[in-house]
Amino acid sequence: MKPVVRIILAVVVLAACLFLWLVGDRVAALNRREVTCKGVEAVIADSLERKFVSPDDIRDWMADYGTWAGLRLDSLDLCRVEEIIDHKSAVRKSQAWLTDDGMLHVSITQREPVVRFQGPSGGFYADREGYLFPLQSRFTARVPVVDGALPVKLEKGFKGEPQSDQEKEWVHSVLRLVKYLADRKEWGDLVGQINVLKGGDLVLIPREGTERFLFGTPTDIEAKFGRIRKYYEGIAPLRETPYKTVNVKYDGQIICRNK
Repeated sequence: MKPVVRIILAVVVLAACLFLWLVGDRVAALNRREVTCKGVEAVIADSLERKFVSPDDIRDWMADYGTWAGLRLDSLDLCRVEEIIDHKSAVRKSQAWLTDDGMLHVSITQREPVVRFQGPSGGFYADREGYLFPLQSRFTARVPVVDGALPVKLEKGFKGEPQSDQEKEWVHSVLRLVKYLADRKEWGDLVGQINVLKGGDLVLIPREGTERFLFGTPTDIEAKFGRIRKYYEGIAPLRETPYKTVNVKYDGQIICRNK
């Protein structure tokens, strides 16, 4: 067979395939106009143990869309569905799509909190990116708690990033401390709570023992934990009763007090 003939045949076959595809797509589009939405199939896509959101929650949130049941599939606004779901504080991202059986599918990934801030207006979680969102009624995450004189304005129901650059930097500095604790089991097991003093210094409160470690600002983290280690290994064993406060905020110093 001559090359020219082969090329012509290939073009004819390709054109036929394209025509059939267009016809099939057109038929599918026409069929979709006749199919109405009959339900919502909701899926939690992540594998987090923290189940802030349930499939029933997602179905309930669809009430914000208005009437959706019985609408033709081609009249449903999927972008609006995702916008409604994404607006929920515990949802990181949603994805919505339709199938020809009349089902609206919504898949979501949850936000994963790594720290809890407890302030006058209530409690807030923060994820790794510094996104803040209120505590959830369905589930309480077991994460480090930071309370006291938080230098961040958190009104009830707030969600999003802190408003000022200074507040953002403070939150991210705390997140670096929390990550340090999470990456080092011995310290993560030790620290049960973090209190913020009015001047901005942090106080680390162990899960066991009566010591309170004055940590200062969340900087020079590794060096300060090095001084805490020296306290436990070289100072605490020499005492019959533990010190009340152990100041490790200053470079090269461990200042122990009984009050």
